[in-house]
Amino acid sequence: MSIATSRRAITRQAGARQAITRQDAAHGSAARQGTDRQETAEADNLAVASFLLGLPGLLLFNIVLGPIAITLATLALTRGTSRRGRAVLGLVLGIASLAILAFTTATSHGVLMDFSS
Repeated sequence: MSIATSRRAITRQAGARQAITRQDAAHGSAARQGTDRQETAEADNLAVASFLLGLPGLLLFNIVLGPIAITLATLALTRGTSRRGRAVLGLVLGIASLAILAFTTATSHGVLMDFSS
């Protein structure tokens, strides 16, 4: 084999490797974009859930729904939701439900329910 032939073979092999590397990079970036979209969608669902649990938490089951709304809103915000306003609203509603619970407990002298009417 001559030197020119071996150089051509090496050049073809290097070109093939570069093409494979480019295809792998393109496939990896597409896969990364898919997982980014999936993580954002999951964070959006957490934001909506925090809002939907914080709203009834103002009146019913404050002690359960308030902390759950706060936790879900915090997770949505840390995961980078696109529905940031809804997550903040869920956080505020969760905190407000715990504040209402503390206020009603303090004004009723620690009695949450009184069945002796």
